[in-house]
Amino acid sequence: VQLQASGGGLVQTGGSLRLSCSASGFPFDYTPIAWFRQASGKERKGVSCISSSHDSTYYAEFVKGRFTISRDNAKNMVYLQMNSLKPEDTAVYYCAADMVAIDCRGLGSPDFGAWGQGTLVTVSS
Repeated sequence: VQLQASGGGLVQTGGSLRLSCSASGFPFDYTPIAWFRQASGKERKGVSCISSSHDSTYYAEFVKGRFTISRDNAKNMVYLQMNSLKPEDTAVYYCAADMVAIDCRGLGSPDFGAWGQGTLVTVSS
């Protein structure tokens, strides 16, 4: 099982970034994928989740209306489009796979058994 997040970087307040998560080693088409983030010195928080069938997406309140999650099952990829970025969005972003369910069960990190390395997003004020 392998997940790899990419696309982080430095952006100004109000800017946009698109994160990508590539996956391999498991039945991607049947696996919900989520994004989490962890700011320095703070606990990890769930950001968004997309079900295996594309038709269910979930967002944390603090990103609703600004972030959009999507997936391309043909490419084993999940994306997180982040718009209207704020300094408080600065964090290391991780993608994770729920290896048990086929729909998102929420944004609790214990539900996700496989994790990729993070990608750092820095939003300057």
